[in-house]
Amino acid sequence: MLKFPRPGTVKTRLVPALGAHRACELYCSLVRHTLTEVERFKASAEVAVEARLTDAPDEAAARAWLGGDIVIRDQDDGDLGQRMDRAVQVAFAEGAETVAVIGGDCPQLTDRHLASAFAALEQAEAVIGPAADGGYYLIGLRRPLPTLFRGVSWGGADVLAQTLANARAFAIEISQLATLRDLDVPDDLPLWTQTPVARAAGRGGVSVVIPTLNEQEQLPATLAAARREHPHEIIVTDGGSTDRTLEIARRHDALVLEGSAGRARQMNRGAAVATGEYLLFLHADTVLPAIYPSLVKTTLARPGVVGGAFRFAVSGEFLGRRLIERGTNWRARYRQLPYGDQGIFVRADTFAQLGGYADLPIMEDYEFVQRLRRFGRLALAPAAALTSGRRWRELGPLRTLLVNQLVILGYCLGVSPVRLADWYHRPRSWRTFRPTRPGNKVPVTTSLFPE
Repeated sequence: MLKFPRPGTVKTRLVPALGAHRACELYCSLVRHTLTEVERFKASAEVAVEARLTDAPDEAAARAWLGGDIVIRDQDDGDLGQRMDRAVQVAFAEGAETVAVIGGDCPQLTDRHLASAFAALEQAEAVIGPAADGGYYLIGLRRPLPTLFRGVSWGGADVLAQTLANARAFAIEISQLATLRDLDVPDDLPLWTQTPVARAAGRGGVSVVIPTLNEQEQLPATLAAARREHPHEIIVTDGGSTDRTLEIARRHDALVLEGSAGRARQMNRGAAVATGEYLLFLHADTVLPAIYPSLVKTTLARPGVVGGAFRFAVSGEFLGRRLIERGTNWRARYRQLPYGDQGIFVRADTFAQLGGYADLPIMEDYEFVQRLRRFGRLALAPAAALTSGRRWRELGPLRTLLVNQLVILGYCLGVSPVRLADWYHRPRSWRTFRPTRPGNKVPVTTSLFPE
């Protein structure tokens, strides 16, 4: 049971995150996934397949979308239950012994579920595949059973419960398959990354993940530079912006995810829906260099390299800028300690193996790099990412450098990251760092910026 793909009419609950065109593209990809699994099942079973389609402008458009090897029929009128019942009735009238009806948007559906459905119909009158949202992804019948489709609130959370109630009321023996999840809302997007179709589409591609929080001033330049090199996708994962950040991200055709704030959890949220073979984590105020997708791939292709970053450069002129850039690049190259404002990149499977970023309010990049180094070397790409010099100009180079080093020192001494983050984001207050490492009773006290 399919709907002809028109932007704005399919997967509408995904439009705020993906935009109408990308949501439509995703729907088409889901249908391809479903048809692939159906064909795989068909290769080992004697079955006929037909697509019941709605909203197609004409037969030529329907055939152009679905191809020439599948029977295509119109769904006719009525609610979803009436249309499914009509399709079932016609199939049995044309000689079918068993009939299974499925949708096209369940990324977890495989040929094994189809095989299980028809196996169940050897014993039961009907079989149903429950969906986690309260509906179902499959219903199979051994004979026409119109009562199963009546009085159901289609599209609601009680579809499965009402269908099972109908079965009980008419003493219909119904078997249940494993519960699967459809892909309807942004929280479902990680399901798509596990499908063969998504993995094939993302092979060789770079997914750029940008955590944001009120970055309307810096984000346009960041997105323009990232988009210019045609990455596989750009994912903006927002932590509750109240300015024009989300509007700007959508205008630049980024996939937009909204959720709780925290750079680590925002980056993990973006990585969970990314389908590229490579992940590039980018601060919202950092501009990527030209041909960066190629640089990511060639850097990670070096023997023994498991991760990397770009050379560090700061925008604007201020005293000590060149020295800061040289020192940062020396640390990143020879100590293999790049920071997040250099654009850390890694293979998606390596990131998954590491378990992503630790959910820390600060120092998440430092902690991640430390774990990453256990798998191999980190390398610098031969081009610079230009990060905003706003903090260096606001606090001054020496003060900014001292704050950064104190945060690192505090973290290494066992100071709570929560306390470090609170002090870092409000640097003009008096703070006392008390290391939490057992046995260390000497407080580290800083009073750099009395109010």
